[in-house]
This record gives sequence, C-alpha cells and structure tokens, in this order.
Amino acid sequence: MTEPATVKAALTSQSIETPSWAYGNSGTRFKVFARPGVPRTPQEKLDDAAKVHEFTGAAPTVALHIPWDTVDDYAALAAHARDRGLTLGTVNANTFQDDDFRLGSVCHPDPAARRKALDHLLACVDIMDATGSRDLKLWFADGTNYPGQDDVRERQDRLAEALAAVYERLGDDQRMLLEYKLFEPAFYTTDVPDWGTAYAHCLKLGPRAQVVVDTGHHAPGTNIEFIVATLLREGRLGAFDFNSRFYADDDLMVGAADPFQLFRIMYEVVRGGGLTADVAFMLDQCHNIEEKIPAIIRSVMNVQEATAKALLVDRESLATAQRTGDVLEANAVLMDAYNTDVRPLLAEVREEQGLDGDPMAAYRRSGWATKTAEERIGGQQAGWGA
Repeated sequence: MTEPATVKAALTSQSIETPSWAYGNSGTRFKVFARPGVPRTPQEKLDDAAKVHEFTGAAPTVALHIPWDTVDDYAALAAHARDRGLTLGTVNANTFQDDDFRLGSVCHPDPAARRKALDHLLACVDIMDATGSRDLKLWFADGTNYPGQDDVRERQDRLAEALAAVYERLGDDQRMLLEYKLFEPAFYTTDVPDWGTAYAHCLKLGPRAQVVVDTGHHAPGTNIEFIVATLLREGRLGAFDFNSRFYADDDLMVGAADPFQLFRIMYEVVRGGGLTADVAFMLDQCHNIEEKIPAIIRSVMNVQEATAKALLVDRESLATAQRTGDVLEANAVLMDAYNTDVRPLLAEVREEQGLDGDPMAAYRRSGWATKTAEERIGGQQAGWGA
C-alpha cells in the first residue's frame, strides 16, 4: 500500500495546465451562450486563470491558442502571467479557421495553401521563443469528404513534409505534440485520425515529437488506458487533453460522466511513470451553459481525485492477484482504490499548502465573478471565433 506521505507528495507536485480559450465564450456548433464578465483580452484570460491556480494550487500554467491569443508583445504577455503567479505553457496552432484552408492546411493540394499553413506553424514557434513555452501542439482539421476528392497517400506525404519542417525549426528544449481525432470536420478520411497515425509520424521525426491523447477523440468503447499504457511504454506520450466527449468533441468537464474511465487512465499514468515523466496534463474544454471558472476548478479537482485514487492502488496485491490468475481479486484491488473517498486527503493537501480545503467554496466567497461582471463592460468578449 502506498504511504499517505508519498501520495501527498505526488499530489502536491502535480500540475494541470488550463486553456486560455476555456475562459472565453465557447460552445457547440449550434449556439454559444455569452456570459457577463467573460474576458475580452488574453490578459484578462490570464487574470481568470490566476484565480483557478489561487484556489487549487495545481494550475500554474496556461495554454495559448494562436490567433485567438494574438498580442503585439508576447514577452510582455509572459510578464503579465508571471505577475499573477503563472507561466505561459503550450502554444496551440490554428489552421482550421481560414478560408484558404477549406480543402485542408498542411495536406492541401495547393502548395500555396500548404505554405501559408506552414508559415503559421513556424510563427507559433517564434511565439514560443518569446514566451519561453516548451510545447507546440498541433491538431489538423485536414481530411476529405468524398471518395476520390484527393490522394490519401499524397496527403500523408504532405503532412510528413510539413511536420519535418516544423520539427527542424524547434529549439533543443522545445517539443512538438501531435494530436489526433477520430472524425470531424472531414468524415470520409481524416488525415490524423488515430494514435497510430500520430505515433508513426512522431517516430520518424525524432524524440521531441510526442503524441497527445485527447480523451474526447475516440470512438465509443475505445480502451483509452491501453493507448496511454502503450505510448508511455514507447516513451511517446507527450500530453493529455482532458475532457469528456458528450458534446461529440466540444469537450465537457473531464470526469463529469465517466470518472471511472479517468481513474483507469490515471492508474496507467502512475503505473507507467507518467507522473514523473515529461507528460503535460492539460484541460481542453469549453463551458457553454455553466460558469467557466468554477467548471475549470471542478475539472482540476476531478483530475486530482482520479490521480489520488490511482496512487492508492495496492500495486503489490494487484501484482500478486495478476500472477496467480485471481481475476476477481485483481479487479477488487482496483475497485477498492476507486471507491475510496479521497476528498478529505486532498483537502489536507491543500490546507498544508496554505489553501482552503474546498476550492469551489473559496472561489464563491472571493466575489471574483461579481467583480468581473461589473468591471468588464464594453469591448468584445473573447470567443472561439467560429
């Protein structure tokens, strides 16, 4: 059985990156519901993110999305983050909201469109240089809708060429994180549809190319923890995008509907050494009908709770049951950990850090929502730009 002090130490060191876009207006393809107090600038997004970190103690980095977070001075934006106890994290490229990318971006049949997409990716690396960010995250909406629309193999060649150019541009301490998606917006073929395709491209590029596992990007019934275990075993799990898939991919709170799946994933992370490896734990969510900051706080807490339960698995007893073929006992060991109420333990961890044991209650008492609703009048609220 893992000692409580060891569990506490692991939880204290855990860091969960929050996404800048989750603080803005976002939602389904049908409707985005605006809320009072939503940030209007990247700086105000960081102000909100600082509140999440203030009350959880576990969210010190914020991912940017370009061009949604474009500013004139990225070094100044990084300084703004530092002044609020944060650092700027992953830079996310956007090659899916430009008219020139109607038939794809880096896989487009037109070399001019491919060049435009590649220039954007390289510009994102320039931004990383200015912000001190380690990771560039790439997700491509590229694909085809009709049989015969384009050459499937040639599109893979174009993708490989672009990825190689970006990889060559990275600094020695920078990484490329390649995300995959089962479907959408192209439904006949998707150019990076699964972890195997992402892994194959990363393998050819080199060790600083890693795969992103987005928990919402799989077919129903997919064993995500198997994917996690395999990528960890191969040293190619670079990051998570945590969410729940019940908007299809419009990304509800992680662990909201299937916390047992999140626990199983986190057990494989613990088992595979992912807590101490260079795996980035990020949220990729939107909050349309719920308050944004409380939803992000709750998401951070959900990841923490799943991690705590995973750390409590009696691995010696589990290994014994597995070796002896005791199927029911092996399952019972996992279930004992999952059924443990870890909320008191996490409250202790927070209080030992000088935080309130209940981040949600602390946020409610802070009055931040009322303050921002009163002060953020005028201008244009940030949104996902669809």
